[in-house]
Parts: sequence; C-alpha cells; structure tokens
Amino acid sequence: METPTARRWPLPPRARGRWAAVVAALAVLAAGGTWTAVADDGSPTVRREDRTLRMDGVPIDTSYFTAPGSGERPAVLIGHGFGGSKDDVRAQAEKLAADGYAVLTWSARGFGESGGEISLNDPAHEVKDVSRLIDWLAERPEVEQDAKGDPRVGLTGASYGGAVSLLAAGHDDRVDAIAPVITYWNLADALFPDGVFKKLWAGIFVTTGGGCEKFEKRLCEMYERVAVNGKPDAQARELLTERSPSAVADRIDVPSLLVQGQSDSLFPLGQADAMQKAISANGAPVSVDWIAGGHDGGDSETERVQGRVGAWFDRYLKEDADAGAGPAFRVTRTGGVDSTDGAALLRGASGDAYPGLRSGGRTVAIGGGTKTFRNPAGAAPPAISAVPGVGGGLSRLSSLGVGLSLDFPGQSARFESAPLDTSLRVTGTPTVRVNVTASGGRDAVLFGKVYDVSPDGGQQVLPAQLVAPYRITPDQQGKPVELALPAVDHAFEAGHRLRLVLSATDLGYASPAEPATYTVTPDGPLTVPTAPTVETAPAALPWWTWGLPAAALVIAAALLLTARRRTAAPAPDPALTDVPLRITGLSKKYAKSADRYAVRDLSFRVEKGQVLGLLGPNGAGKTTTLRMLMGLIAPDEGEIRVFGQAIRPGAPVLSRVGAFVEGAGFLPHLSGRANLDLYWQATGRPAADAHLEEALEIAGLGDALARAVRTYSQGMRQRLAIAQAMLGLPDLLILDEPTNGLDPPQIREMRDVMIRYAAGGRTVIVSSHLLSEVEQSCTHLVVMDRGRLVQAGPVAEITGSGDMILVATAEEVTEPLAEKVAALPGVGSAVRTGDGRGLLVRLDGAAPARLVADLVRLDVPVTGVGPHRRLEDAFLTLISQGAA
Repeated sequence: METPTARRWPLPPRARGRWAAVVAALAVLAAGGTWTAVADDGSPTVRREDRTLRMDGVPIDTSYFTAPGSGERPAVLIGHGFGGSKDDVRAQAEKLAADGYAVLTWSARGFGESGGEISLNDPAHEVKDVSRLIDWLAERPEVEQDAKGDPRVGLTGASYGGAVSLLAAGHDDRVDAIAPVITYWNLADALFPDGVFKKLWAGIFVTTGGGCEKFEKRLCEMYERVAVNGKPDAQARELLTERSPSAVADRIDVPSLLVQGQSDSLFPLGQADAMQKAISANGAPVSVDWIAGGHDGGDSETERVQGRVGAWFDRYLKEDADAGAGPAFRVTRTGGVDSTDGAALLRGASGDAYPGLRSGGRTVAIGGGTKTFRNPAGAAPPAISAVPGVGGGLSRLSSLGVGLSLDFPGQSARFESAPLDTSLRVTGTPTVRVNVTASGGRDAVLFGKVYDVSPDGGQQVLPAQLVAPYRITPDQQGKPVELALPAVDHAFEAGHRLRLVLSATDLGYASPAEPATYTVTPDGPLTVPTAPTVETAPAALPWWTWGLPAAALVIAAALLLTARRRTAAPAPDPALTDVPLRITGLSKKYAKSADRYAVRDLSFRVEKGQVLGLLGPNGAGKTTTLRMLMGLIAPDEGEIRVFGQAIRPGAPVLSRVGAFVEGAGFLPHLSGRANLDLYWQATGRPAADAHLEEALEIAGLGDALARAVRTYSQGMRQRLAIAQAMLGLPDLLILDEPTNGLDPPQIREMRDVMIRYAAGGRTVIVSSHLLSEVEQSCTHLVVMDRGRLVQAGPVAEITGSGDMILVATAEEVTEPLAEKVAALPGVGSAVRTGDGRGLLVRLDGAAPARLVADLVRLDVPVTGVGPHRRLEDAFLTLISQGAA
C-alpha cells in the first residue's frame, strides 16, 4: 500500500540537531521508512516521513510531520491550493507539528508527485482519499483516538484544500474541526454566478491544472462546451454542484473557522456567507474572518491566519478552554500607509456575532433617470474591474484613492448619489431594484459595481475591484428586479458620492456576442449594509495624540527641533564611491524583544564584478539583512552604504539596486514583454533608461517574450522575474532563492544568467540553499549563523581550507587497509572513495606530510594527495563551529 521515498537532507542550524537527525533517520530506515528532521530556532525538532500511498491504484504522495514526545496528540490534515502540491504547505505543517499535532499533508490527484486525473474534489475520488488518509492516521500510535478507528482530527487548507476540508467534514463523521481558507461553497455559483460564465478565472483554473487533458474527461468536455458557447448549461451547473460542499450542507456540523478574502473575484465573500448560514443551522460553532487579500492578490495575512487556525484547533481538538478561538466575526481594514515602505497599514474590526451581508441597511438615494446603452458586437472592448494578481494590491489602497477600473462610454449606465453628509462604512452587500429591458427579446447580461467618487468628481475608486454579474431573462424584464452588488468593507468619506454603474461587458466574464440595446431605470434607492455591531479596534496611539493641547504643542516643538537631526542622512563617503556595498556593525533585534537579535554586529564588503553568495541555515538572518539592504526596514545599529551612500527608506541610490526577493506578480494574459513594459512605466522613469533589450539578452528568454505569461514554465517565469529586476541594468542585483521550483536544466540557465550579468562589471548578491549551485556560480561567500558573520571570503579560500584530504591510489584500497589508516596517530577517520581507488582522510592533528610518510610505510600505492572539501562540507564545518 505504501512506498517510502528518499529525500534530500536539509541543513539544521546546529550540529547537535544534525546528529539527532542522522540518528533518527537511521532508526527509521531500519524500520522501513524514511525520516527527515527539520528544525527551527526555539522550536522542537520536527520529523518528516514521506510515503506514497496507493488508493484505487493511484499513487498519492504524502508527508507526515511529528515532534518528539511519547504522548498522544490530535492530528491535522492540510490540503494545498489548486495547481500546487503538498510542498506548498510544509511550513505550516512543521509549525503545527512543533505545536503538538501530528500533521499529514498530501498532493491531491493530478498534482505534484501524485497520479490520477483532476476530478475537482469528487466525493468518489479526492474526498474518498481524505477518508483513507484518516484511516492511516487511525493506525498511528501517537495520534489521539476518540474511538477505535476514529482519530481526533482537524482539516485546513486554502482554496482547493479548503473545499476538500468542508467536503470531508460532510462525508466523514470522524472529522472534528475545520478551518477552510479562501474557498468555495458552491463551485457552480462561483464560476457561473447568476448564469454568467466567469471566463477569465475558468481559463486560469484549467491552465493552472496543466491543461484540459489533465482533468477527468467529463470535466474537460464541460469546460470546452461552456467556453465555446459562452453560457453555462444545466448539466455544467449540476456537475460542479454535486462536487461542492453545498451538496452536503446539512451534514457539516463541526466547529468551523471560515477565512475568506476581500480581494477575491473568484470566491467572493458571499461564498463564506453561505457556508456560515448552513453550518450554523446545523448547531456547530462558526467564526468568520475576512482577510485583506484573496485570489486577486493583496496581503494574505499568512502569519495571523495560521496563528488563528492553530488557536482554533487548540480550542476544538486539544479542548483547551483557555485557547483564544477569536471573535465570531473579524474583518481586516486599511488604516493608512506605512511611511517606511509604502505598505497599507491593516487594522482589525470585530463583532460578537456574525452580521451577515445585509445588516444595518441604510438607504442612499441615487439619481440619473432612465439610461440606454449598448452591448457591442463581440462584447469588445470589455470594461475592466478585477484583474487577477493586480486587483488585490489595489483594493487594500482603495480607501486612499488608488484603484484600477475602466467603463467605456456608450456601454454602461451610471447613477449617482448626492454628496454624503457624514462618512459611511459599508460592510456587506449593497442592493438596488432596477427595471431592465433588452432589445430583440434577448437576455440582458449586466455587470454592477458601486464606485467611491471624490468630491470634485475627478477620481473614482472601485472598492476591492469587484463587480457582480446578472443575467436578466426576458420573463424578468419590464418589472423591478433586485440586484445584489459586490460584498465589500469600505469607508465612504463625507463629501464623497456613491456611483452605481451597470456595464454591458467585463473583462472577466463572457457577454453575448450579439449586439443589443439595454434600457435601465432605478426603482428605488441603494440600500447599503453598515453592520453596526462591528467595531474597529482602536489604533495604538500614544496618549499625547489626544491629550491636552499644551502637551501637544510641547511635543510638536520638540519634534520640530529634532526633525533635522533625525531625518538627515549621513554624508556620502567619497572613498566608497566605487564600492557596491559595505555593511558595518549591522544589528537588528526581533520585534518586541530587548535581547534577541535577528542580525548582530554584521560587517562585510562587496566589490564590483563579484557574485556573492549569502549562506546560512534557516534563522541565520539572511532575509532580514537583505530587507535592511533594500531600505524596507531600518537597522537598530550599524550602517549600510551602497556606492558610498547611506541606505534609508527611499534613498535615491536605491535606484541603482535591482531586487528579486519575494517573487514577481505578472498579469497572466499579457506577454512577457508587455509585463516588463508595464512594470517600467509604473516606476515613472524614462523608457530609454530601462535598457530592456540588454536585460532580455542576459535573461535569455528569446521568442517566449511574445507569448502570454500563463503559458510560461516555472523556469521561464523565474527568468522573466530576474529580467524585471535587471531593468535599468542596476549596478547591484539582489536575488533571494532565484532557483526555487526550477529543475536542473533551468537551474543551470539561472546560474549562467548571474554569471553573465556580473561579467559586465556589475555585482550580484544571491541567497540560496543550493550549495552546489552557489559553489559553481559565486566568486565570494558570506556565511551567517544566528545573525552573526561566521566567515567571508573567496569561494576557493573557504572550500580549500579544510582538514579533509583526498588520497588517490593506483589500485583499489581494501577495507582492512583503510582501517589501518584510520588507526594512525592524528587521523580522525579514513573512508574508501566510491570507486575504491582512494581514501578520504580526515586529519585530527596530523600534518599532511606526516600522513604521506605513514601511507608509504603501510605500502599504500599513493599516486596523489590533496585537500578535498566541497562547499557543503565547509558550510557544515563552519556552522558546527559556530554552534559549539
């Protein structure tokens, strides 16, 4: 039933942790399984067991995580998102395991290393697989049991993994708690809302899955039929509905934490609203959390969400009454901009009860009378609302007047309110009644949205970049119908106006290809929900911001007197004008810690033409160092100078720095070149300064630049991201894990890209865990451990200074002879090489000359002696010395 699979050993941060991992691995290998130890500073070592389980003849790739301990513990299953694999949830699995859970992850059918076809969480396949995984957990002695064959188990996962969590709870009564994230309740409603085909997301869905041929035949035929017709049929709706959690709505009765995204045109807030109503009706505890991000992008609040999921399981799996499961409802709101990095500041609002989408309705009169507009032939050009990968980031800033939307004249109608007397917070789904007719007895397909319009009318923002589609059939026309507009959480300021727009087209949806004329008349005001029981958490402001005016004046004066001293950057250092980077005495403490350092007293220098590898185990401080280098966070002590200029947030010298740190978000429907053009335009710098052709030549993408990014392989996306970082040919290029997700040929190509870029006299800094690649591509190294510098210098110097000697021999060395060499004074060990024609000798006090003399005395047929140490050996030695 199961087949162990070999895994590459990771590099724990301490020598003791490494030896514990080796011992544990050897013990489990003797028992027929493969264990890998993973560790995090301050957390217990987590063991990972990888197995392939066969289900109906289909191989399912799994990983099982546990921390040391003899006691029984609850289990958690974590599903992955569509197009991903079990590797995407490894960090969360390790964290939950360290917190006292037995955690099982798996790659769903058709993804990762698992076999089979994608069946979209079919109860007979993907959902049944989850029940078999629960069967497997029931056999584990360390997993807590509610009864024989019934383990204490919870499920969580995002998107596709969230849906299977809900489905498993409905199909298997052994599930005890769930925490689905940004997922769907009814997939037919999500992809065919009100009978309108969500073509952009459906196409992305199929492409992300690897193409139509990767899906079960019925699903592929259904998609192609709907995509060609531009309209879903009854069979398509039935097929998707039967594989949706809503099909088992009356059987999901376990504690449920529902996390849904505000920036989500794929699975909007209404999907979580339907979940909450159904599960609450079954008598189970339910909490709803609206996060800032979603499938369209934006802040996914990963750390907070995973923390809340952990607390939810502590409460309902560990039955810890003191665990804070959180409020019944929480929503993340934007509360200004962080002046250090331009990011939107997020604040939470909560309520003791879930308000639903229509709580506290308030009416807002709208004017405009009857409007007539047209659906153009071919439904082109389309209006624009949400664009996956872009809308999410903008939606977070909608309260600050930033947005992306486009409605073409003659293709839409708008109706506007008077300026608001007071501010208005809308939380939920606005509604409006309208009378609609379409020419020729056709269906009217409309798209509704509510804009926030500035007092002068010159600026309009679409909250969360969302639009709601409607199909109004001939029998519904000529009489009032109620339209539910997108559910949002948005503050309209006093003096602003609400603008209702009904458009005939939208980029994300299929509109009728036949031209038609629509007539729309409002039949009453807008009704907007205000959720009066939801209260925003107060900002953590110092007392003097609301204190006595006199105190405020004193503080303001003090700030004015010290402002110049605080904000003035140090003068440039002429001696460092040609030095790409010098870091001196750099230190940064962990947040809310007085004595724990992420980086401590770090100093090193990088010269032109170098490819510098920044190495260190997890928790070494590499990412913190790079973030300080890019001006994203400020150091507590020390200094960073780039070409002699001190680094501060927004420092002009940062224009000479290019970075690829957390991946790049590309618009999938645009070509690679178009994506790069848009990015450079957003910088506001002249087009001639982009040096686009030079960057592209170095990246080596060739003809692929003319193709849509959605057709790119992972390696091509990585190279496009590197090309984006190279735009403007920055003198200093920073790359954080640029080879993640690449296969060996793609890794080799990325290595060549870095070498070619530095060949022109520029400088590259690369952080990577692939030591063999660093050894081949880098000229210099900086090794860090626990925030401190361990060693810096040329690669050859670091790898060649070890105590491992390679002895080459004319004939095969016997094992008894190797044992004699190992027993020599000053020799720590002697191991035969793989071909037997040599020895790897670790010196423990003996000099190489003495070793050669002893070998000759033992009649070893020596043909050569020299140092032998790979970068991996050097790295392990350096880190173990640092841990001693």
